[in-house]
Amino acid sequence: MAKKEDSSVEAKLRALYDLQLIDSRVDEIRNVRGELPLEVEDLEDEVLGLKTRMDKLKSDLENINFEIGAKKNLIEEAKTLIKKYGEQQKNVRNSREFNSISKELEFQELEIQLADKNIKEFKAQIEQKKAVISETKERLSERDAHLKHKKSELNAILAETEKEEKALLEESIKFQDKIEDRLVKAYARIRKNVKNGLAVVPIERGASGGSFFTIPPQVQVEIASRKKIITDEHSGRILVDPTLAEEESEKMQKMFAKL
Repeated sequence: MAKKEDSSVEAKLRALYDLQLIDSRVDEIRNVRGELPLEVEDLEDEVLGLKTRMDKLKSDLENINFEIGAKKNLIEEAKTLIKKYGEQQKNVRNSREFNSISKELEFQELEIQLADKNIKEFKAQIEQKKAVISETKERLSERDAHLKHKKSELNAILAETEKEEKALLEESIKFQDKIEDRLVKAYARIRKNVKNGLAVVPIERGASGGSFFTIPPQVQVEIASRKKIITDEHSGRILVDPTLAEEESEKMQKMFAKL
């Protein structure tokens, strides 16, 4: 749609205020969602982290059990060697051979003792890992349930508002096309810099909407004449008269009801 560069100031004010009403409605919808999307994202990251931790703990248990098996095999091999050296010791021919075999027997006994000690340490590690797995599993179950609840809550809100938000965003673009570029850019800049994204506000009780700074009577008359675009000297927001604001609000409410 071609932008109406030659439209009257009043038409521009009405279009700007309509655009503000549309964008404010989008803001309301997004405020309803609030921090839910970020909360869901954080919960998803936490659940993923807990699952990764569980996988690592289970992998650690498998490795420890493998090490226990290896130590048990070492013990059996040492016992076999002890039996073998014991038989050989019975048939030694001199003290040198006896001492050599005795050292081998002593070494194998130490190997068994060390392996037994290692197995006890590994079993202690297993009990510790199992306790951590139990705690992690409980935490994972709790956070996963919380995540499902929050996702359900978010999906319900999205189902209720997604269609309207999409339609409003399309309307926002259409209304921007009715306004010359410089005003759209000014509107976007003001909206970004002011509280609640309100770039276009009506006069309320002699002051700009949401402000306590009184607007001089002469300026109020100029705003009501709709002959030029006037901004609030304190906030920089574009000002419209209450009558125009009421007329456009009623019109836009009817449009919102159809979306």
